[in-house]
Amino acid sequence: MGLLLPLLAQRARRDRLQLALWIVGTAGLALMATAAVGSTFGDETEREAILRLTIVAPAILIFRGTPNGAGEGEFAVFLILAFLALLAGLMSTFLAVRHTRGDEEQSRAELVAATPAARTLPTVATVVHGVLANLLLAIAVAGAFMASGLDASGSAVAGIAVGATGVAFLAIGLVAAQLFRTSRSANALSVSLVLAAYLVRGLGDALGEASDDGLVRTAAWPSWLSPIGWAQRTEPFAANDLAPLLLSVGLAAVLIGLVFMFQSARDSGASLLPGRAGRATAGPMLRGNVGLAWRLNVGAIASWAVGAVLAGALATTLTPLVDQIGTDAPAIADTLRQVAGPSASLEEAFTVTFFSMVGILAAAAALQAVMRARQEEAHGSAEPVLAAPVPRRAWLGGYALVGALAIVLILVLAAGGALLGSLAADDPAASAENALKSALAQAPAALVFLGLGLLVFVLAPRLTIPVGWALLAAGAFFGIFGEILGLPDWVHDLSPFAHAPLPVGGEVDWTGGFWMLGVSAAAVALAVAAMGRRELTTDG
Repeated sequence: MGLLLPLLAQRARRDRLQLALWIVGTAGLALMATAAVGSTFGDETEREAILRLTIVAPAILIFRGTPNGAGEGEFAVFLILAFLALLAGLMSTFLAVRHTRGDEEQSRAELVAATPAARTLPTVATVVHGVLANLLLAIAVAGAFMASGLDASGSAVAGIAVGATGVAFLAIGLVAAQLFRTSRSANALSVSLVLAAYLVRGLGDALGEASDDGLVRTAAWPSWLSPIGWAQRTEPFAANDLAPLLLSVGLAAVLIGLVFMFQSARDSGASLLPGRAGRATAGPMLRGNVGLAWRLNVGAIASWAVGAVLAGALATTLTPLVDQIGTDAPAIADTLRQVAGPSASLEEAFTVTFFSMVGILAAAAALQAVMRARQEEAHGSAEPVLAAPVPRRAWLGGYALVGALAIVLILVLAAGGALLGSLAADDPAASAENALKSALAQAPAALVFLGLGLLVFVLAPRLTIPVGWALLAAGAFFGIFGEILGLPDWVHDLSPFAHAPLPVGGEVDWTGGFWMLGVSAAAVALAVAAMGRRELTTDG
């Protein structure tokens, strides 16, 4: 106990900015989403029409949740709970890997093991730290629901469900850290499992059975395979049933027990799974710094590309439902037009909304390339590269080029998915043309985030990851949802996504797109130039 408190204090200091961004951002999203239910989605009759649309188009549930009624609380849960649980899972897995496998890579765990403390004490501190972080998150989310005027008991259940999901994924992240020798591999597995849990939950929702009135949907068995599905099974503001969360607690207890067993059986720095042997000689691609940067990022780019293809395909596949949406759910139609602009037709607004999500994915892939450069620097892997005749500007320029290529690749693949989906549209040619223009429109905004991420990396390297994700989250939220939530115009205009040259009303205004291309080019050039004078910062 004597060393546990100092370890907890050390973790709190290291994580204060990251956790503040995660918790405040997640709670802020919950507050804005719940506060907008009454103003954006009309009265209960209009919300009932929206829920009944899920019978016709259950694919909508992949991006939402399980309907449990049209009341304001139930509808808020339908809109946002699954996404809040996803954010809790990402926060918790990053925290788990950072303070276990990450500390072993940096030899911090070895220093603690050299003291009279037990070898498992850092893991104990990480578990306590993670549980406390999720407790704060649960309180913040519950407070956000209550601040919107929703019932206290339902709000508490929603907050507890989000926190319990985070604890379950905390344990999953701890296991991943035991399996792999590097934090990059452990994070890759953890994030993949979080996203898989979200998609499996969505599949269970889509395959579920709807009630006779179409307002309640009972998820199918796949949702029982996902901690996010367990969170939804609590049905906040409806059943308020905490029993499904026993699965989250039980899973966490079992996995944490396995972690301590693994921890006591392996050496510090070792892993349960052997590292993959590398090739004896490098291939042609790895002879240059750009090829190396691409090789390090191709896996992450592929993951973002899968989501982009899915969003692109849905953008045109669901267009046959546009007329029904306009008739049965005018609130959705109005919301789509607020995103795309008042001059947009409903079909244009539908396509533009989905491609706005593709733009976010493209920006995320570009930012992750920058973050990979930061990880290479922090872990000391960049030093051997820069010890060779590779200038620092060229090294960073390679990651900038890979980020730009990631944006192009994701937008092209999303457009390809849209072309396939357009075959089901009433006018395939017009639908395909609108999708291609919508994809191209997202490039300038995504490039702005690449430039901003590079500037943060050069000027404040330790803040690259938290500030990068915070910029993207703020830009996506204010740019896409700012007008829907009635935020001031100046707040909405701060986001690059608000100035994307969207193809609406038969015209495309590229004024905003051109100046964003100029801003992004200037930011990239400034960052690359400044990199020549910056010292490497190897501590994370």
